[in-house]
Amino acid sequence: MGKPEWIELPGCDPIPILYEDRSVLAVDKPAGWLLVPVHWQRTARNLQAALESSLRAGDWWARSRGLKYLRFVHRLDGDTSGVLLLARSPGALAAYSRLFQRGQVEKVYLAVVEGEVKQPAWVCRLKLAPEPDSKGRIRVDQRRGKPAETAFRRIAVGQGVTLLECRPRTGRTHQIRVHLAASGYPVVGDPLYGRAAPSEAPHRKLALRAVRLAYVDPFTHKAVDIQAPWSHFLAEFGFAEVPWKPEPPTSIISKAGPPRRPSTTKS
Repeated sequence: MGKPEWIELPGCDPIPILYEDRSVLAVDKPAGWLLVPVHWQRTARNLQAALESSLRAGDWWARSRGLKYLRFVHRLDGDTSGVLLLARSPGALAAYSRLFQRGQVEKVYLAVVEGEVKQPAWVCRLKLAPEPDSKGRIRVDQRRGKPAETAFRRIAVGQGVTLLECRPRTGRTHQIRVHLAASGYPVVGDPLYGRAAPSEAPHRKLALRAVRLAYVDPFTHKAVDIQAPWSHFLAEFGFAEVPWKPEPPTSIISKAGPPRRPSTTKS
């Protein structure tokens, strides 16, 4: 019996495994799961806790790989789906965390925003800080905020909405969502920064998906390019006919040569 290409956890559909090697495992995180410390018990949708429980139970997806440890390297918002990188050892966690901290990981997201964007591309560099009077919210704070930078490119315009490619060059909490809202184009379905009525927003799906991580493996020094499927996301928000695909990785990994192994590119 071979290794399954997905993770099975209670309460959700199987989670596809997009890529794996001796150091990391990348999955297509479903929306609705939070990435918080395992002891954080204020929700049953704690992905780290669910993964550790499955490892301890010896579930086949983990046992077939000899997994004893699995820890998220970076975070995705609870309502954001897409590529999530998990470390298979404490040493790998430290090494890959440094890549993210140093900006040595290329991240690409797709977002559907409210409004018809006129400019073909722009870069937002507004500084961000926690909202002092509203726990869980982030605000633009040019005086006390931390530097944040996101590049946006218009892909297609629909009826009152626009499909964008987003490339965050820093990793602040809610960075893409706040930068888009500050630009006048909040993400469709965003309950914190969107235009929908408070009673409506929680029932709408957040139109934000992480579709690529690209980096140089810190151990083998080979380029890795991991992609999550995107066609179902485009179709769900009315852009099924848009022939989009990510451009080749930029200088972050170009010096390392060809990608070590193509990821799941079916869309």
